[in-house]
Amino acid sequence: MKIPSDTGGATNPTPRKSARVGLEAEVSLRRSGHNNYRANVHDVSQEGCKVDFVERPRLDEIVWVKFEGLEALEAIVCWVDGFAAGLEFQRPVHPAVFDVLLKRLAAAGQQ
Repeated sequence: MKIPSDTGGATNPTPRKSARVGLEAEVSLRRSGHNNYRANVHDVSQEGCKVDFVERPRLDEIVWVKFEGLEALEAIVCWVDGFAAGLEFQRPVHPAVFDVLLKRLAAAGQQ
């Protein structure tokens, strides 16, 4: 996995709080009033991630992201580019939990 040095997408002029780890994985995503569905996640940090949506999300929409082995994380849509969106977790993931998550995702990607 590589750590990109960019500060956000073209539609997100606010610098990121921490570097995101580039990856390709699946998460369970749920929008308010809808069922869960599988979605691709492209990068992740302790504060958020970039996810592909089936339907274009709204800015400031609340969603729940579930990584395998973790409880669902409540997040807010902070930028949208087509059907991809940047999500900011309502509570950052604890550093030790984040390290375990990265190890699991890396192991799953090697299978």
